[in-house]
Amino acid sequence: MSIKKTSLYATVTAAALALTLTACGGSGSGGSASGGAWNKDATVNIGSLYEPQNLDNTAGGGQGVTEALNGNVYEGLFKLTDDGKVEKLLAQDYKVSGDGLTYTFTLRDGVKFHSGKALTSEDVKYSLEKVIADDSQSARRANLEVIKDIATPDARTVKVTLSKKSISFVYNLSYVWIINSQAKNLKTTEDGTGPYQLDKWTRGSALVLDRFPGYWGKAASNKKVVLHYYKDATALNNALLTNAVDVVTSEQSPDALDQFKSNQNYKVNDGDSTTKLLLAFNDKAKPFTDVKVRQAVSSAIDDKKLLESVWGSYGKLIGSMVPPTDPWYEDLTKVNAYDPARAKKLLAEAGYAKGFSFTLDTPNYDPHPTAATFIKSELAKVGVTVRINTITPDEWYTKVYKNHDFSATLQEHVNDRDLVWYGNPDFYWGYDNKQVTQWVNQAEEASTTAEQTELLKKVNRKTAEDAASDWLYLYPQIVVANSKLSGYPLNGLNSQFYVYDIQKKG
Repeated sequence: MSIKKTSLYATVTAAALALTLTACGGSGSGGSASGGAWNKDATVNIGSLYEPQNLDNTAGGGQGVTEALNGNVYEGLFKLTDDGKVEKLLAQDYKVSGDGLTYTFTLRDGVKFHSGKALTSEDVKYSLEKVIADDSQSARRANLEVIKDIATPDARTVKVTLSKKSISFVYNLSYVWIINSQAKNLKTTEDGTGPYQLDKWTRGSALVLDRFPGYWGKAASNKKVVLHYYKDATALNNALLTNAVDVVTSEQSPDALDQFKSNQNYKVNDGDSTTKLLLAFNDKAKPFTDVKVRQAVSSAIDDKKLLESVWGSYGKLIGSMVPPTDPWYEDLTKVNAYDPARAKKLLAEAGYAKGFSFTLDTPNYDPHPTAATFIKSELAKVGVTVRINTITPDEWYTKVYKNHDFSATLQEHVNDRDLVWYGNPDFYWGYDNKQVTQWVNQAEEASTTAEQTELLKKVNRKTAEDAASDWLYLYPQIVVANSKLSGYPLNGLNSQFYVYDIQKKG
């Protein structure tokens, strides 16, 4: 899974719809700047709350490293566009064997890393092996463990053999960065093939990208990009108001939006998000082993009131792990909907008429403390006592994700098409339904996207009915930009933020 602040914790996606396989190019982006010519040598200043923990996306770099480097500094064989399509990138072409087990990729010619080394099939092999290595924290490790063998017949050919069919294989490859196999110190440096190269990273302050003059494709529309990092939304908004930054990648303070909406110098964009806020139960720890307890807790929380208290009129109720942009979406908000009377009845049926108590492990950054306090208040109304245990992202990774040492937790899952983790009983929340696991496996080995979609709709409904987790709400994706800017991404798919099409007037 990808976690909002610390996206090293890999959410699997299960799916590729019909893939759009075209050449590299821009995708959905912000509106055109008003009048005047844009400056090809401009510096674009970007404001973000998500600084990388390091620069290696297989070593816990977090959401920030995806936002800064994915597609900008590093590229994959394929890319995921801002509107969710998959396009060929470093792969010029590919073929799939009749049994669906062997993929043969032909690499683009003339591609160079920022160090000057030419891209070869050995680099692709190295990059794939880096993702599936035992110590990898990549978001795609579990997906790509289906890889059985990687052969490199020549410098431009990569032949990948799978242990079983995977309809999502090409889709999942869009998340794999192709890295120079000879590169070192990747936590602090880089050697990618993207339109930008790393200039410098000043921890706690800014990360600077320069247009790479040797880029194989269309040159970036601006010369330099500076990602400025802020500790809170207020500081970020002040930076935008004082022109210290030109665009905010993800607005986190809805109360501040009026000052931008009423000012012709700014544009507020409300795009599509894939970020879900979860109250995740440990389904292998009592009392959450009991489906009625999970249903009761879900029914006791007024998700709409929580969403409005955090985001005002923005965001959406979701009812399951699947956002509307996923192909197997179904509106399940009425399943285990807010109903305190039902919650009390279910608790009594489960043997907890007098309630129970549990500890809620809560990450220490917004909106988790606010959500935890709200949940504590809601559950107290039905006799359930919540002890809030505030922890850092690193503590969360070790305690919750790695050791499964928790009763319930709050966390954000960023990725699209990540429903399939409920088919893995070893995932941190421990949901174990053999029918769901079978459906997930069948969906991954499906021959058509229609078959895959039908199966995952069944998974979606069953996990919702079982209250496998409580999906509190879907984040909005609000990008606020100076009106001098155009070409910026609008949507929040998996935290990526392509900057190469951004044009700045003046």
